[in-house]
Amino acid sequence: MFVLQASPLPGGADLLPPGDLACGGVVVFEGRVRDHNEGRAVTALEYEAYEALAQAEGERILAEAAQRFGPVRVAAAHRQGLLQLGEAAVVVVAASAHRQEAFAACRWVIDAIKERLPVWKREHYVDGTRAWVACGCHHHGPEAP
Repeated sequence: MFVLQASPLPGGADLLPPGDLACGGVVVFEGRVRDHNEGRAVTALEYEAYEALAQAEGERILAEAAQRFGPVRVAAAHRQGLLQLGEAAVVVVAASAHRQEAFAACRWVIDAIKERLPVWKREHYVDGTRAWVACGCHHHGPEAP
């Protein structure tokens, strides 16, 4: 299950079906908004997504993970909109009979999401400027608020 939403994200274990007793190893990655990036003080992050494509690509990533890592259950959620410091921007959970597969699948999913998902990030800085980052955008330099 892949979720793209504007409201706060659920905890990782909440993304998996309840009562799955076949999985002994559950790994959760939660990426949160931090107060700095590349030497600049950050006050918030803003995410924009191409929703239909992001939803389809997110599901594709999870299906690939399930194929690559054997009997593993994976789920992920990504935020949209304006996020404050400390809020979860992305959550990935992987569950398997054993921890090795769960760790490997979780890491692979977050890396694939960051590389392939059509979601763009704009940082808001203490000085009032904003900038799109790590998005391959052609815009360079800070924007006015």
